[in-house]
Amino acid sequence: MSDMTKTQTTHKFAAEKTASSLLDGRDFCPFMPVFGPPQVMFERGLGTQLWDTSGRRYLDFLCGIAVTSLGHSNPVVAAAIADQAGTLLHVSNFFANPVATQTAMMVDKLVSGSFGGSGDGQVFFCNSGAEANEAGIKLARKFGGRGRHVVVSSLGSFHGRTLAALAATGQPEKHEPFAPMPDGFRHVVYNDLASLEAALDDSVAAVLLETVQGEGGVVPASIEYLQNVRRICTQRGILLMIDEVQTGFARTGKWFGFEHAQIKPDVVMLAKAMGNGMPIGALWAGREIAAVFKPGDHGSTFSGTALATAAARATIQLMIDMDAPKVVAKKGEELAAKLRKLKKVVDVRGRGLLLAAELSPELDAKQVAAQLLGKGLVVNGVTSHALRLAPPFTVSPEEIDEAISIMAELL
Repeated sequence: MSDMTKTQTTHKFAAEKTASSLLDGRDFCPFMPVFGPPQVMFERGLGTQLWDTSGRRYLDFLCGIAVTSLGHSNPVVAAAIADQAGTLLHVSNFFANPVATQTAMMVDKLVSGSFGGSGDGQVFFCNSGAEANEAGIKLARKFGGRGRHVVVSSLGSFHGRTLAALAATGQPEKHEPFAPMPDGFRHVVYNDLASLEAALDDSVAAVLLETVQGEGGVVPASIEYLQNVRRICTQRGILLMIDEVQTGFARTGKWFGFEHAQIKPDVVMLAKAMGNGMPIGALWAGREIAAVFKPGDHGSTFSGTALATAAARATIQLMIDMDAPKVVAKKGEELAAKLRKLKKVVDVRGRGLLLAAELSPELDAKQVAAQLLGKGLVVNGVTSHALRLAPPFTVSPEEIDEAISIMAELL
């Protein structure tokens, strides 16, 4: 058996029994094997609930990894997408469209307003968080100039899987298959100011940080650390770039994770929850920093399409109307308190509705997540001993209790 055949066999649909008619006689998955074999095939969602192809119901406490924050099939977002699909989808970046323009102003108002500004930034729309980070890395290099191009990020961080975003990601095991990595990246110990300061020299253009390391295990940066990093970057003329891809748009109980430390970043990367499932990302920067970009320096065919930005506009407006940060802060406290009471949960960390339940050392979190899926609860083993929970902001008290009951039964 060839290596390719072995790979195809290894990545057969685990959900094949419930979706065999879709495979058209194939004995392997039609997708490239970059995600691992799926355990379930979902075909419908509503709010916190999902249904697989056999009609079985699940509670979704992962939200597509903090994406569907307003719940599956949100009627307001769905209507906005449907209306825009029948009006205008795409005209290229040779031209403007009113939807993207309005959405960019909304994003800027939220980011600027979070540190007391008033419309003092500019936005570049893209399709994902990785692309937002790629754009931010290019902006930092253009800002720094020749000889001052290094981006310093943290060990344990995750910034995406495109080549530069992967190089910024502080997980060496992810670099090895694609070595050599692009030049100009350094990694320091997260939450360790001395480690950061030792890495800063005249070649550094920017520091890139997550306020909560999501893929790193849902690990928040301390308030003091973020404030000191801001101070040092200001003193040295280094950009402070905050990756809010997973934490942005109220997920942590503030509009953005950096608000907990009351700091002003120079550059912010956004995605995930912004479109409630529509693929869209954004890079925000203060005008004086964004001004280093000139026409042709960066771009994307699908930057600011009317369809994607219509979804984002509706999503953001709904979050504003419901006062999403306040809702998330309250529900996050409730969920965290109930998780702490579970047997075999030794710690709960995170902010808002981005939480990790650290399990007893004898438990394998990935196995536990698979067993919970079998009982109808979607979470993920984010590290070997920690489960990540990121339910929608619309989750009800009854659904929280149901999820806790499922976990209690297993643990």
